[in-house]
Amino acid sequence: MKLLTESEQRQVAAAIERIERDTDAELVTVLAARADDYTYISLLWAGLVALLLPGPVNLVGGWLSAGHLLLAQWATFILCSLLFRLPAITTRLVPRAVRHWRASNLARRQFIELNLHRTEAESGMLIFVSEAERYVEILVDRGISSRLDDSTWQAIVETFTAQVKRGETLQGFLTCIEACGALLKEHLPATHERNELPDRLVILS
Repeated sequence: MKLLTESEQRQVAAAIERIERDTDAELVTVLAARADDYTYISLLWAGLVALLLPGPVNLVGGWLSAGHLLLAQWATFILCSLLFRLPAITTRLVPRAVRHWRASNLARRQFIELNLHRTEAESGMLIFVSEAERYVEILVDRGISSRLDDSTWQAIVETFTAQVKRGETLQGFLTCIEACGALLKEHLPATHERNELPDRLVILS
């Protein structure tokens, strides 16, 4: 999976810098290749296929002894566990609810690890994207949520999610940042010059 280039990352950083001139909000963006490697999911599916496939196939053909059937199951398990670890396949094996749950957990961990909960005015904002899960979330601290309801960001998130699905991650970030910036400028305008957190895109590969 191809994440943004250094040049594209600089474009995102520049967009953050522009909107922070007009608001007291502290904006951080995070782009993750995937929220989890889902190893347990791959092994679970491989185990199910190994248990269910060789037996019925042998029942039709009847050419394998018990020992050979066991070897066939082992071989099927090993082959499937390797095949199912390919990101394009793994993502399709994981239920959407599980993928979004894992991505949401990662977003909240990033909010804490990047100290967005420790800004002076409680005005931290995280724009989080996980590409494999095609998941976008905006998290804000109390200084912003007290002025803008969480539902305010829903349309922005939906637009960004559609862009990620089309492979337009860079444009999605730029559009999202500008849309958030317009709302923040109106409801949380700049009262003094301050930049507590780095203006950059954090990449999690």
